Amino acid sequence: MFRLLAIVSSLAALLLIGCASSQIRFTQDEIKDYPLEMQEHIIKSEVVPGMTPTQVRYAWGGPDEVKLSNTTDGKPQELWTYSSAIGMFKTRLTFTDGKLTSIVSSEPGRVK
Repeated sequence: MFRLLAIVSSLAALLLIGCASSQIRFTQDEIKDYPLEMQEHIIKSEVVPGMTPTQVRYAWGGPDEVKLSNTTDGKPQELWTYSSAIGMFKTRLTFTDGKLTSIVSSEPGRVK
């Protein structure tokens, strides 16, 4: 019984830490020059194809991991990985030539 309580307490603490780290990632002044639709996505913590790396950082914060490469035709490519607080789920974003081109997630409800 004590072991189960310890596990549940640890999971609750991890979830709270994850919630506490979801602080404000931008100011209104930083996003004011983006189109209104893009501002709304950022405010709602949504990422959509076509976003720049800066816009994604405003929406979700920095990734857990970044890998740099080039496409077969030489365009710069970045693969960003976000992991859930308990590490069970991953979301991978691919930027090609400075724009978000692919979103793949194993986390239910992470991407709309």
